[in-house]
Amino acid sequence: METKYWLLKSEPGCYSIDDLAAEPDQVTSWGGVRNFQARNFLRDQMAVGDMAIFYHSVTAPSAVGVARVVRTGYPDPTAWEPEDEHFDPRSTPEKPLWFAVDIRFVKKFANPVPLKAMRMVPALFGMELLRKGSRLSVMPVSKEEFAVICKMGDAEDS
Repeated sequence: METKYWLLKSEPGCYSIDDLAAEPDQVTSWGGVRNFQARNFLRDQMAVGDMAIFYHSVTAPSAVGVARVVRTGYPDPTAWEPEDEHFDPRSTPEKPLWFAVDIRFVKKFANPVPLKAMRMVPALFGMELLRKGSRLSVMPVSKEEFAVICKMGDAEDS
């Protein structure tokens, strides 16, 4: 099966690349997603071994590192926890509405790759992230886009 590539957005004040790196075994459940299109990616398309750009949104939006999918889509238990901010009474264990995957920290970039910098790179012009109004928290990226962002993040002179 061919590796697919993704971009996962998180607000750094909520959950950052450093939080992922600090997890036991550097693994976390990537859940709490409440958009149907993003949910479908988690549920139906992400596979073990897929790679993801970890992206900090909101303040200083930037690609900050890389993670790997280590568990395929499964029902998101945060939807069933009334005290959780992602609770959704429409979702039940018998008929789950929302899904999660598990990801593992791979690396933090030497230099964050700002959204503004990505907008200047012709190889990234077709990226979903750069489309006006794009708000998905989980989105596919091409192998080439993934490689360009990784190169930018690991560049010594950034």
